[in-house]
Formats: sequence, structure tokens, C-alpha cells
Amino acid sequence: MTASADALGARTQQALLHNRKLVRYWLYFVLLTLFALVLVGGATRLTESGLSITEWKPIHGIIPPLSEAEWQEEFAKYRQIPEYQQINKGMSLDAFKTIFWWEWAHRLLARSVGFVFALPLAFFWLTGRLEGHLKPKLLGILALGGFQGAVGWWMVASGLAERVDVSQYRLATHLTIACLIFAATALVARGLAPHSAGRAGEGVRRFAGWMVIAVLLQIYLGGLVAGLRAGMTYNTWPLMDGALVPGGLFVQSPFWINLFENPKTVQFMHRLGAYALLVLAVWQALFVMRAAPRTTHARRAVLFALLVLVQAAIGITTLLMVVPIDVALTHQGIALVLLFFACAHWRAAKGPYPVPGGEASAEEDAIY
Repeated sequence: MTASADALGARTQQALLHNRKLVRYWLYFVLLTLFALVLVGGATRLTESGLSITEWKPIHGIIPPLSEAEWQEEFAKYRQIPEYQQINKGMSLDAFKTIFWWEWAHRLLARSVGFVFALPLAFFWLTGRLEGHLKPKLLGILALGGFQGAVGWWMVASGLAERVDVSQYRLATHLTIACLIFAATALVARGLAPHSAGRAGEGVRRFAGWMVIAVLLQIYLGGLVAGLRAGMTYNTWPLMDGALVPGGLFVQSPFWINLFENPKTVQFMHRLGAYALLVLAVWQALFVMRAAPRTTHARRAVLFALLVLVQAAIGITTLLMVVPIDVALTHQGIALVLLFFACAHWRAAKGPYPVPGGEASAEEDAIY
């Protein structure tokens, strides 16, 4: 009887691990789709295409203009907004089509992410392949994705009436929420993966968690830079406007508004954020090498520090070259890679989700 029960338990665990692998691979595909979405969003911003579609049509908007008359109708709507009247007046229909396709592709990818996430989620749920603790996590990610769609339109709407571009506040919010969705998906996916090293000590876990927050904060600052086009000015390094600490950082009143609306201050804060992130990454690598020497945790912390260094070099190159689209998108893409590595390191430090009936400790069961 005991042997039979043990065999049944082994088969149950094997089925659970198989289902975990399927769910993990699905979430990795979601991450790739999100990665493409963020990059196309960055290209949409860099090509100043984000206001080319002036209506929010979640269903009908999937179909692009199919005739000359429909193209003229879309173009006529664009000619009514301030961006066209003040910046692009006289634009040809062919030029409009170029910016239209960038925004349409961004919206199509956003819709696709919803299907790529929701349909497999329903399948795994209805076929009993999802563990109970995963359901609220995945539903939370799905809800955040729906909220992100509304935030995207809220961002676009800010540039349709009085402004000639979207609000930098809303753009940075939109980008950061996208990265929160990316991070949450990465954390769940990595929690389903087996890890070669055991659970790390509390100090390593805490440090890794703060590094995820630091990367997200730096991405938010990058969103403000993009929103203000702050990277198009002060294209020198290490000096900025001829000094390590330039003047004119807090000329607007109240002083705090400079952190969000003064392009010089916003770029300077993004530079400081990059320096701080690099220092923290090196500090973390040294800390983990002492706390958990010769482990996967230590190797991952060192690799993360090297990636931050590479990202800093690409950021400097982007600035010095005055934001060419290919280099700028590389900078944005590496930011997502960094975020993934930070999440993977944190999740590995916490250990994988415990397997019921396996060797997970009581402490792990309490956490998860």
C-alpha cells in the first residue's frame, strides 16, 4: 500500500513539474512578445508616430485603411490635431502612412499580447494545469495588462488637443507599467524553473529585490527623458553643459517640477541614476561573492554588474550620437534584459516555488 501511494505521489509530482514546464515556456513567449512591444513602442516615440491614430478603437482598429478613401479619412483626422498644424503642416500622404504604420503596429502588438496571455491562461486554468497559488498572480498580470491599454490611450489623448506631443508624465507611466508587467511575468516564470543553487541568505535576497526596484526607477527616468526629448540636448560626456554638475538645474518654480519638466534636470537625474545603478550592481556583486561564494547567485550578480556596465556604455553612445534610432532602441532593449536578469536573480535567491510533497522547507511553504 505504501509503495503504491509513493508511486502515485511520484506520478503526481511528475505531472506537476511537466505542467510547470509548459506554463513556464508559455510565459517566456509572453516575455518575448512584451519585449517586441516595448521596442516597437520606443520606435514609435523616436519616429514621432504616436499621434498618427487619433481614435481609440480596440476592436475595429485592428483593420488598417484598405482604400485610398480610408487613408484620406485617417489623414484628415490627423490634420486636425496640433502636431500636424504646428509641426508637420504640409506632410504628404506617403509620409503620414509611414508614421501611421508604426503606431498601428504598436497597437496591434498590444492587442496580440492580450490574446497571447489570456487564451493560454484560460486553457491552463480550465484543464487543471495551474497550481492554486499561480492563479491570483496571473490574473493580476492580466488585469494590469488591461489597465495598461487604458493608460496607453490616456497617454495619446494628452497630445490631441493642446499639446504637440504626449505628456512626459503619461509616457513615463506607460513605459513603467509595461516594465512592471514584464517584471511580474519574469518573476512567475523563473519561480517555475528549477534552480541549481539553493535558497540564498536574507541579505542576498533583500539586495536582489532592491536591484529590481533600482532598475525600474532608472527606466522611469528614461521614460521622462524620452518624453521631453532631453537626450537631444547636452550631448557630451562626462561633462554636461561644460560641467560635472551643470547650472540651471532648478530654475523653474516650484523647484521639484524641474525633476519632471526641465529637460536639463531630467537628463542629469537619468545620468545620476545610471551611475548609482552601476555602483549598486558592483556592490551587489562583491556582497554576494562574499555571502555566497562560488554559487550561481554570485555568478549571476557578477554578470548583472557587467550588463549594467554595457548598458551604461550604450547609453553614453546614444547621447554622444544624438539618439540615432538603432542605438537608442538597443539601449531600450538592454534595459529590459537588465530587468529580466534582476528579476531572475531575485527569484533564484528566493528559490523556486516549492513542490507539494517535495523537499521544500516549512519556511518556503509559508512564503509561497
